Amino acid sequence: AVRSYFAKYCRFGYAQGMSETLTVTTERVDDIPLLMAHLERMHVPSLLDQHFHQHGNWRGLSIGWVATIWLTHLLSEADHRLNHVQPWAEKHLHTLRTVTRRPVQPMDLTDDRLASLLALLSHDAAWISFERALTRDILRVYDLRATRVRVDSTTSSGYWQVTDDGLFQFGHSKDHRPDLPQVKVLLATLDPLGLPLATDVLSGEQADAPLYLPAINRVRSSVGQRGLLYVGDCKMSSLATRTGVAFHHDYYLCPLSAIQAPPDVMAGYVAAVTRGEYTLRTIERPLADGTQQHLADGFEVTADLTATHDTWPVTWTERRLVVRSLQQAATAEQGLRTRIAHAQQALAELTVRRRGKRPLRELTALEQAAAAIVARYRVGEVLRVTCREAVQERMVRAYADRPAQVRRTVTLSVTSELDPAALERAIAQLGWRVYVTNQPAEQLSLTQAVLAYREEYLVERSLGRLKGQPLSLRPMYLARDDHATGLIRLLTIALRVLTVVEFAVRRRLAATGTTLAGVYAGQPGRTTTRPTAERLLASFRDVTLTLIERPGQVLRHLTPLTALQQRILELLDCSPTIYTRLASNSLEPP
Repeated sequence: AVRSYFAKYCRFGYAQGMSETLTVTTERVDDIPLLMAHLERMHVPSLLDQHFHQHGNWRGLSIGWVATIWLTHLLSEADHRLNHVQPWAEKHLHTLRTVTRRPVQPMDLTDDRLASLLALLSHDAAWISFERALTRDILRVYDLRATRVRVDSTTSSGYWQVTDDGLFQFGHSKDHRPDLPQVKVLLATLDPLGLPLATDVLSGEQADAPLYLPAINRVRSSVGQRGLLYVGDCKMSSLATRTGVAFHHDYYLCPLSAIQAPPDVMAGYVAAVTRGEYTLRTIERPLADGTQQHLADGFEVTADLTATHDTWPVTWTERRLVVRSLQQAATAEQGLRTRIAHAQQALAELTVRRRGKRPLRELTALEQAAAAIVARYRVGEVLRVTCREAVQERMVRAYADRPAQVRRTVTLSVTSELDPAALERAIAQLGWRVYVTNQPAEQLSLTQAVLAYREEYLVERSLGRLKGQPLSLRPMYLARDDHATGLIRLLTIALRVLTVVEFAVRRRLAATGTTLAGVYAGQPGRTTTRPTAERLLASFRDVTLTLIERPGQVLRHLTPLTALQQRILELLDCSPTIYTRLASNSLEPP
């Protein structure tokens, strides 16, 4: 109907000789209405206005709506640069005004105003209050149940100026760039969707261990629930963190570090298994085809712990899960055999003569070189190395003025022999790890604990999204600490949008037992039950709004939504009117 009306109008204008001047404008709508609808559903504009107080001279759109439009640009364009928002808004004015129902002006989104917004977001007390309210609203609106939370950190490095007490500092880099200053970000996310519940932006030199407990305390305050299981890596296993979690009647699951479970302790566990003191239990994971995959073997022991938390004594029972991963053991065994082969080759070449190579002439030097090779490849327990010195003397008769003499020739040799029994013992030690938890076995079995920890990729995926596309924390075109802190916090709001959009579609597909087709470019028939938020949003590209303006009249035409786009809106419980209202006056122009 809209197309036919436009066709009639164009024919009429052509018949009239186009005596009137027409202004034709096109706007790429894309995923803007969808993103804006979810940001409003999450109450982002109202919560920002409630918890962050703008300056008395602030004019135009409120802080909440400026941030909401910026978040929409950030997710739609995969670009967080401040100076790109205003030109983008100028090209989408009608769309933004219709979707927000507010008189959006390009001057509302200048880089200076966005910088002021970042400075506001850097206020810790206001952010903690806002984040708590946002978490509660998301859990309520999307009907989410909190049972398991993962905590992990990452770093983002860049070419920043290092100051004494600044945010950008040198430290252990997870970007493999120790030569660059960095900022550290800690996320606590909700399983299984990876929804951020608490965010910490910290200076780059800080250690991870003291950061877990404050984040866990904020999650507990936001969710308003005890008895959650907090999962983290070995840096979460410090006694202070475990004590704090147990004190508040919550649960933890994390592996012990190599310092807390040294090799002699692990050797004791393995020896106990060999003696039959513990019975290994098989840990299996169900596959999509209904079969079971054998992942690991393990057993558990208990220990009663007593510690102090804020001068309060805490006593609890800790389960220690001693687990041997089959894949990790196989990989470690292959690495051990490779090191043995390289060590034997290096030992054999010690006494080989080559051009430019100074030969070893003393047994002591040979023994030192052999010991260095064994230490470098860490094979001292499985290789028996023997260095020998053979001395051969022969009489050289006199000739002319040279008297008769005894010529002494020293030949050095080194041999290495693999000790099969020692190799078998070393292989038996590989692949073991100790996990600790205070959750009862009735609530978290050995198999469930191992499978829960193996889903650590959930929080790592959220961190990857934060640092990569579409949020692209790196590179960061900011120099001030408060601006960088505010931007990272803004990006975590965008991360929440991606998370809930993806989870809502996947949950709806699982509930209805259906699949979604058409989200893979070039494969229209390929179906999936787990589409990513990035692909879902990309499906709305090229939705275009056309405006034809003539004196006293404006005609609007929106690209008709495809079947895939309508299906995605249905899965997200969004009405198509969030798009069609952009052209609500197409057939009856004012």
